Amino acid sequence: MPYVVIIAVFSVTQIPAVKTFLAEHATISFAWPGLDVANAAGDAISTTFKLGWVSTGGTLLFISGIIVALAYRVSAGRALRAYGATVHQLRFTILTVVSVLALAYVMNLSGQTQSLGAALAATGGFFALLSPAIGWLGVAITGSDTSSNALFGLLQATTAEKAGLDPVLMAATNSSAGVVGKMLSPQNLAVAAAAAGMAGKEGDLFRRLVWWSLGLLVAFTAFVYLQSTPILGWMVPTP
Repeated sequence: MPYVVIIAVFSVTQIPAVKTFLAEHATISFAWPGLDVANAAGDAISTTFKLGWVSTGGTLLFISGIIVALAYRVSAGRALRAYGATVHQLRFTILTVVSVLALAYVMNLSGQTQSLGAALAATGGFFALLSPAIGWLGVAITGSDTSSNALFGLLQATTAEKAGLDPVLMAATNSSAGVVGKMLSPQNLAVAAAAAGMAGKEGDLFRRLVWWSLGLLVAFTAFVYLQSTPILGWMVPTP
């Protein structure tokens, strides 16, 4: 039931008419206070924040939870306690994701990401072998592919352009390699152990998974490197 409800709720919000309605009537836009950001040329960068308070994933999951609670006839008190317990269990994961996203904004707007990209571009075509490791490490540390993409996505694209590689391939590599590293994330290990009644055995799970993750990373790195060459370059779409 929970999965059916989630799929239904998310599917409804992707209907063009509903999606347009939510974008026009359920989105709040405001200038983030205290920010005055300019690019390297001195031109002002927009700091307008758009919050789709209904269409965002967290809200849709919250709505799905309410529907499931009603379907299972769970009392309001019990549902709130379950919600509070979940937030408490994921408190460090939430703090980590928010902190990484904040760091990503600072690095991107301050030019730090571009500077790192220019430095890594010195590796030339060898960067195709480093790119998967960056994405893998980003998710292994943060536990979130979204956070890793926000933190390293622009870095991957910037480096690729300066090194003569395909930015689309390197950006995709960051995301795909991140999935391979997700199994080693401390946050995900903690959640999995708690959900399976194995609290305190996160280390055992890590030892079982680390070699699988590294093996997949090596295989994926070889595949990406071949895609950066004429051998499998035909697989990468051209703009």
